[in-house]
Amino acid sequence: MITNADEALLRRAVAIAAEAVAQGDAPFGSLLADPDGTVLAEDHNTVRRDGDITAHPELKLARWAARELDPRTAARTTMYTSCQPCGMCAGAIVRSGLGRVVFALATEQLVELHPRAGDWPTVPQDGPALFDEARGPVDAYYLRG
Repeated sequence: MITNADEALLRRAVAIAAEAVAQGDAPFGSLLADPDGTVLAEDHNTVRRDGDITAHPELKLARWAARELDPRTAARTTMYTSCQPCGMCAGAIVRSGLGRVVFALATEQLVELHPRAGDWPTVPQDGPALFDEARGPVDAYYLRG
């Protein structure tokens, strides 16, 4: 359930997205807040500026949280973001241990507004293969003392 406090922080994420556009960047902004609503970090999309397809604010903040927050603090942290995280960012959010995400615009809404925003090709994947060979390094990592 989204509260009034959530809406206030979500408005800040949308404002960060607007600031990104004013700087010539893509219109996506995010922030991390602790349970009291204190903003811990914020960022915006810098894919074009950085020439880095991974420079999404959600990914940058998930990486920051994984580096800077202990797991217990991360689990109590909420990410507020102007648009629903993409698959890449969603995976990073899970791995970083963040407790919650609140977003303003759903991916489907973004694509309805601007169909090009969802114009990504499907990349075929083949596998699994070479199980016995591939498990060697995995076993070595997870089974070491």
